[in-house]
Amino acid sequence: MSLSSAHQRPAKDEADSKEQPPPGDAPEEAVAEPAPEDGAEAAGPEAAPAPDDGPDAEQTHAEDPAEIEPTDPAPAPTSKNALARWRERHPGVTRALSWSLTALAAVLVLFAFLMPERLPQLTASRFARVPAEPILLAALLLVLPPRPRRVVAVVSGVLLGLLVLLDCVNMGFYQTLERPFHPLFDWSLFSDGLSFLKDSAGEATAYGALAGALLAVLVLLVLMPLAIVRLVTVMLRHPSVARRGTLVAGVVWMTCATLGIQVSGLNLAAKDAGLRVRSQVGMVQQGLADRKVFAEKVADDPFAKVPPDRLLSGLRGKDVIFTFIESYGRGAVEDPAMAPGVDAVLRDGTRQLADAGFSARSGWLTSPVTGGGSWLAHTTFLSGLWVQDQQRYRYVSSSDRMTLTSAFKRTGDFRTVGMMPGVTRAWPEGKFFGLDHIHDSRSMGYQGPKFSWSPVPDQYTLSAFERLEHGKASNQPMMSEIILTSSHNPWAPIPRMIDWDRVGDGSVYDAIEKEGKDPKEVWKDPKQVRQEYGNAIQYSLKSLVEFVTKYGNENTVLVFLGDHQPVSTVVGVDASRDVPIAIVAHDPKVLDQVSGWGWSDGLQPEHDAPVWRMDSFRDRFLNAFSAPRP
Repeated sequence: MSLSSAHQRPAKDEADSKEQPPPGDAPEEAVAEPAPEDGAEAAGPEAAPAPDDGPDAEQTHAEDPAEIEPTDPAPAPTSKNALARWRERHPGVTRALSWSLTALAAVLVLFAFLMPERLPQLTASRFARVPAEPILLAALLLVLPPRPRRVVAVVSGVLLGLLVLLDCVNMGFYQTLERPFHPLFDWSLFSDGLSFLKDSAGEATAYGALAGALLAVLVLLVLMPLAIVRLVTVMLRHPSVARRGTLVAGVVWMTCATLGIQVSGLNLAAKDAGLRVRSQVGMVQQGLADRKVFAEKVADDPFAKVPPDRLLSGLRGKDVIFTFIESYGRGAVEDPAMAPGVDAVLRDGTRQLADAGFSARSGWLTSPVTGGGSWLAHTTFLSGLWVQDQQRYRYVSSSDRMTLTSAFKRTGDFRTVGMMPGVTRAWPEGKFFGLDHIHDSRSMGYQGPKFSWSPVPDQYTLSAFERLEHGKASNQPMMSEIILTSSHNPWAPIPRMIDWDRVGDGSVYDAIEKEGKDPKEVWKDPKQVRQEYGNAIQYSLKSLVEFVTKYGNENTVLVFLGDHQPVSTVVGVDASRDVPIAIVAHDPKVLDQVSGWGWSDGLQPEHDAPVWRMDSFRDRFLNAFSAPRP
């Protein structure tokens, strides 16, 4: 009789069975498991053999109940007993499964320690190295007592799983934003990402992806601790081999580190996991310290005390329009994959504007972000502060810092308006930007379809601006901020230009949207992605140029720029963060005031035109168009 069966019977029956063991039953002393070596815990009498014990391990199993004559009926065999019997009948399969599970656990753990943060770094040579962290962890687990060992094994598995999840998130952030995930400020971007996925791929796909991601998180946080526990169990079965192996691995690592041996340009002696953890800790520390530094910069405003009558005196009587074109970056103007079509639109636009009596100057600005984060770029441009993360955005947008747009309101001579087609809910930040009235996607009267992420086509946004604000008679000049969103990722389907008189309430776009391309098909081919990105930029530029030539007048002043470069799929991982900017005016005196800037003539900036940081533009603009201080 096995110990497992004896434990399940009443005490009296157990005693009887010890006195008169059934034929073939071994005495209990003969089946007792030997004490584990080096502090390994002994299995309890109820425990079935571990899956990796192998057929050579000492095991006991229940005999046929028909050979036993108990006083009371014996319980039915448990699943553990059935598993044990199966293992005895299939020793070769059991041994193969045991070794396979152990090998998979080792591969999973090594992969986690050597995993990179960027997708292009995910190469085979990266995993042909010796990481330091598992060697140190193995040494620690070998010397710990049983209970602390279990705790350390499970906790280290959970932490390693979290590190892998963080690496996966960082891969996504580098692919889209060219920066790592910030553990303090970027949590809100997950909801934005889900909204973008719903808009571009549909709700079913978005929620399916969310469910898959949550399941992957759960599985990883379970598998990683189990993998480490399994490896520890194997080590404790063979402690002398484990100690020698750990020592040899440590010597190999130190030798490779000392000699600087490399494989495919990477150090063979790796310590990637530790560096990744240190980087995240440093990012958190820097973020916490940055709040005080940034608060001082917000308070230090050289234009805060400029009298309203001197502020922007060079633009009194003008209708000034600040326009951001989504994802309009330097790559659109200079990359051979997109530039021919975009440059042709810029050249033709310059001619159209000149025929209508307008002149233009253009240059470059360096955005604080790339791939996404438009609101950070908008805030940087308008506030004169480098706003590269959510912490800075939240802080400055809740302050009384004067923005470029609120400066117009401060003069008392301008009506301030915002056209925000990408805003779909309450946007309290509008007060910070000094906008008297905001038209968002819900108040423009648009009755047409969404074009992937973009709720409203650019031509309709500008047509609504003319109908709701610009075309109305007023005794007060206007400053407006307009966001054009048709060039937002994923660039399919794209609207096309139509006669302005046909725009109406936007229902005409139903047929146009159906004619467009499917974004899922476009994104299967990076070449097609670049092509459609270029087409989207051309559409936005055409919309803006045609609006100015059709509805502009002698008092129109247009400042338009890109907010950031597109994702690396379009421009590559090494692209700059530069974006084009242009000033268009009918009155020559306006451009005369910026003649010292060295900008290029026309809408297309030369390659060697001046490049300024985006946060420097506010002060340069205010200095150029404000009266000299007394």
